[in-house]
Amino acid sequence: MGHRRAAALLAGLALGAIGGPALAATERFSVVSEGKTVGHMVVDDRPAAQDVRFDYRNNGRGPTLHERLALSPAGIPTSWTVEGTTAFGGGVQEAYSWAQGHATWRSQADQGSAEAAQPPLYVVNDGTPWSTAVYAHVLLKRPNHTADVLPKGRLRLSELRRTTIGKLTVTAYALDGVNLQPDILITDRAGKLFAVYRQDPGSAPQIVIREGREADFTALQALGKALAIDQARALQAKAAHRFDTPIRIKNVRVFDPQTEALTEPKSVVVFRGRISAVEPYRPAAPDRPDETVIDGQGGTLIAGLHDMHSHTTVQSGALYLAAGVTTTRDMGNDNLALLDLIQRIGAGETPGPHIVRSGLLEGRSPYSTTMGLLPATLAEAITDVDRYADRGYWQIKIYNSMTPAWVKPIAAEAHRLGLRVAGHIPAFMSADQAVEDGYDELTHANLLMLSWILDTTKEDTRTSLRITALSRAAKLDFASPKVQATLALMRAHNTAFDPTAAIMERLMLSRAGQVQEGDQPYLDHMPIGYQRFRRRSFVDVSNPAADAAFRKGFDKVLELIRILDQQGTRILPGTDDPSGFTLHRELELYVKAGLAPGKVLRMATLDCDRYLGRDQDFGSIARGKAADLILVAGDPTRNIRDIRQVRMTMKGGVVYFPSELYQAMAISPFAAPPPLRPAAAGAQKVMSSQLAGASGLQSGFGEDID
Repeated sequence: MGHRRAAALLAGLALGAIGGPALAATERFSVVSEGKTVGHMVVDDRPAAQDVRFDYRNNGRGPTLHERLALSPAGIPTSWTVEGTTAFGGGVQEAYSWAQGHATWRSQADQGSAEAAQPPLYVVNDGTPWSTAVYAHVLLKRPNHTADVLPKGRLRLSELRRTTIGKLTVTAYALDGVNLQPDILITDRAGKLFAVYRQDPGSAPQIVIREGREADFTALQALGKALAIDQARALQAKAAHRFDTPIRIKNVRVFDPQTEALTEPKSVVVFRGRISAVEPYRPAAPDRPDETVIDGQGGTLIAGLHDMHSHTTVQSGALYLAAGVTTTRDMGNDNLALLDLIQRIGAGETPGPHIVRSGLLEGRSPYSTTMGLLPATLAEAITDVDRYADRGYWQIKIYNSMTPAWVKPIAAEAHRLGLRVAGHIPAFMSADQAVEDGYDELTHANLLMLSWILDTTKEDTRTSLRITALSRAAKLDFASPKVQATLALMRAHNTAFDPTAAIMERLMLSRAGQVQEGDQPYLDHMPIGYQRFRRRSFVDVSNPAADAAFRKGFDKVLELIRILDQQGTRILPGTDDPSGFTLHRELELYVKAGLAPGKVLRMATLDCDRYLGRDQDFGSIARGKAADLILVAGDPTRNIRDIRQVRMTMKGGVVYFPSELYQAMAISPFAAPPPLRPAAAGAQKVMSSQLAGASGLQSGFGEDID
């Protein structure tokens, strides 16, 4: 980074208090998602103090936050308070202070103290996007633009690119160490904050941009995408291991989804993306020099896992592979971005799973999501179904604001074209109506249960009510006629179910200052901002009765999964949270609900591919099938939590070691890679010569002969 540019950023960011050019008394920003202004951030900058108000609403939810900061002469916060509510209404009361060498903090996530002779940099738990500018100002003064932070962890700021946005020269920086993905900070020539670009895995990009420049959203979105692709390319170049020789994975027990059990020790051989042999493991047999050998050390080899409810992004691809997820079903996205991503992954340019596409159709209302297609009329909706079919989408996903009367004709058109129909149950429509009108699959446990606990003719599920009303599920009687009628309809129509139980658990059972059961195995491996974000309440549990109601309500989610499994309903493991490792918790919850671990593993592998019509190529480990498989330590058929210990992921014969992927994303690895012995130098050439000499063929092995 040039010294002049660094100096300009230091002078402009936040920081009339340090003697450089001050911001205007009031700096205004818009929150923009998919080109739509959904909120605002207003920053009042006074000498040595800042006051920030942040509010947005998107897809029926959003936070309201008020920050107050006091700054040292160097621009480091010595006091930082945050008050307000989270996206789903949970209360926020956060306070940090440093004085006379002593720092203390209290937030939803934690409380603590530390001794520090000089003001340290504190990472706020429930902060606004303005916090990114605060961190950047401090980091630019530090060696290598890095700093240790409170409560713990380390942040790094990197210059990514200098470019032009709407005739304005801007510089983009990446802030690493707070969230799972870096936040992108964009400044103008004077170093003043112009925009913050945030792309959480599974969400549409959210851009906070200087008020009056909202028209630059498209350019900023393109810049954010380009920067993410650059980072993904670099990671792919480093972490994707390709071998010209056969790959022998020896000393493994293979999961057989037909028996739901492990085999005796095997060796599995892969060549050019296909499984070429599955044979008994012979410990005494010497390794062949013409093969690349991976020693499974008695671990378990499983076909690649599926996340059947994703909103895949460039950034989430590596997270999925690290968790052993080799196929996702995308349940609604920026359509052009998704098609571009699939092309890049298919070409081996960026890391990521196979992606099966769902075309999102949303109605128009003040609560509409900004992804997918939003037809204004039924005729437009039918045309949109045709558009999705023409582009090879696998199914249509209907969303919250869709007009209920349109569902039946939309479903009929989709079925005519060979597409399935799934999705949210639209507001003011019941689950029974959705099934009768053509849904092949119901999505999210909460939306199914709301049909039994709300008055769907009056209560609006486009709002956060679709989560908060689950406190009423505590009294739900599954033996009641209303519930039984829906279950009978699902049986009669062979309706599948995508429960996303892990997200329900997170929303209903997260409690301020506590590590949720599902997060305990991995949370301390994460960047500090993500760790603290998971130690918070998402719903209002300010009194014991509300707390107990949400806990009992989640017990009903697990009971529903058990009942549907017992009646033979196809359950599709999905997360709605493409961090990869959330799928592990989804599978654990099915076991907690009473399903056998082997059955759950079958659900996440072969059953998904049968549902997708791909089981001839995917879903199990057998000769001739695609080489999508994962190596885990332990035996997840006995202890489902062993599924978290992924040592290697293979997708189409390309090998990834999760330890390498996680380290590149500032995540501490969960398991060591297996020992790998490369083939002898020239092994492929020797093999070619031997083949030619034996047969009289003149071509090289694998060049003219396939």
